[in-house]
Amino acid sequence: MTALAIASGGTRGIGFALSSRLIALGHHVVGLYHRDTARAEAARDELGDRFTPIACDVADPDQVTAAVDEAVTRFGSPRVLVNNAGLNIDKPFADLDVESWRRVVDVNLTGPFLLTKAVVPHMAGTDDPVIVNIGATTGIRPRRNGANYCASKAGLLQLTKCLALELAPRIRVNCLIPGMTETDELRERFNLDDPAARRAVLDEIPLDRIGTVEDIADAFEFLVSKGSSYVSGQRLIVDGGQFMW
Repeated sequence: MTALAIASGGTRGIGFALSSRLIALGHHVVGLYHRDTARAEAARDELGDRFTPIACDVADPDQVTAAVDEAVTRFGSPRVLVNNAGLNIDKPFADLDVESWRRVVDVNLTGPFLLTKAVVPHMAGTDDPVIVNIGATTGIRPRRNGANYCASKAGLLQLTKCLALELAPRIRVNCLIPGMTETDELRERFNLDDPAARRAVLDEIPLDRIGTVEDIADAFEFLVSKGSSYVSGQRLIVDGGQFMW
């Protein structure tokens, strides 16, 4: 039977690349998405019949339970969980309202908590079950206008370690931290279509290139493979040497 993987935010950007890699590794992937049905259907068309999109707001406990139950009923016990769904609502701290704080923390931190709670009981009996949380460099190094996002990603790092302790020795849990990665969101956010803006970004990266989603998928493949069977509770930063923490 094909192993099941569940990936939140699995229909676009880095999440889409991770879904594609999991399929290549022999999994059936359930990609959880929020609202963008057109993109979810496009992802299904691109990835084929071993990819199933399911709508789910990861911050909603009832939706998470329903989505996981549907995935398990249809495809069996999950071997891999990828907590990738993320949200930015950037504002200066003085203007940061409670709603924007809560929504970002709910998606980026409570979402992985809820999904992990729902998935872990179904991992019993699977071979080498693995959880990979997708972090961010701003969970270690702060930036302006993102207190909610930075705090949520810092919390995800600590949640990774706590889960690695409590779910051992059965389940391995690690955090993959992408650096600058060429996605539509990054190009827009940093105006990378402007050569001068791109050059300014490259000047901060020792390897002198922006990462690709395939770079992130390569590191991810290590974390879900037998080659990392003695790796748990760790953060793997894939950033071309930009931040050498």
